Amino acid sequence: MSTQIFVNLPTTDLERSKEFYRALGCEINPLFTDENAACVVWSEDVFFMVLTREFFATFTDKPIVDPNAQLQTSVSFAMGSREEVDAIMAKGLAAGGAEPIEAQDHGFMYSRDLDDPDGNSLGFLFMEPQAASEGPEAYMEGREES
Repeated sequence: MSTQIFVNLPTTDLERSKEFYRALGCEINPLFTDENAACVVWSEDVFFMVLTREFFATFTDKPIVDPNAQLQTSVSFAMGSREEVDAIMAKGLAAGGAEPIEAQDHGFMYSRDLDDPDGNSLGFLFMEPQAASEGPEAYMEGREES
């Protein structure tokens, strides 16, 4: 079974959000984009629905948090290499994103966080393939013996 993922993100400036995600290499699906929302295509199975805060609020009775002040969700993406992590971060930072914490290098995994201009948190990581298949402890033990 194939599952598509739609992540809903609030924005205070829809046009700015569209430009930010385009700068990361995403496309905007015009069939599901209007003055209230934009469908950001990350891949054939992953989409962001960037919604104006007012429109976002119509889908829930819960308060919509300010992602610059509170973290509700962080979406992370596995990349093919450390260089790919750094490259997408460079694009995001140049497009108005922010890096809220320093890069994390755990030996078996390298990760960086990127906040979009609204403060929504995206994570990008590279995990050594051996660590992914054997687990981080086994990978690190193998490196210490070398």
